Amino acid sequence: MDLQDQLKNLFPEHIAEEQLEHNGPKSNLWMQDDPIICKYEKRKGKPITILEGYTGATQDFKALAKEIKTTLSVGGSFKADKIIIQGDYRDKIMQILKDKGFNVKRVGG
Repeated sequence: MDLQDQLKNLFPEHIAEEQLEHNGPKSNLWMQDDPIICKYEKRKGKPITILEGYTGATQDFKALAKEIKTTLSVGGSFKADKIIIQGDYRDKIMQILKDKGFNVKRVGG
């Protein structure tokens, strides 16, 4: 009898973290069929990444903006149904969105 079996006997209603991860965290964001557009611009000589084209609720898009900013540890804002991230993070942002299940289209250079 190994340690895992002993723990199951002591705590039969406990769910292991490994089982929780396999179920996956359910995202409560609106998933859309149309791709989110990820483009690069320079404003006042500084690079920015812009995400637009989300058709869900504004609150969901704001939550997505906050999650991207905290994940990448960068600044940014949400204005006029666009997420503006400081810096050129197109590849990383596209990977984050693809992992969440979004379709992403890269526009520009």
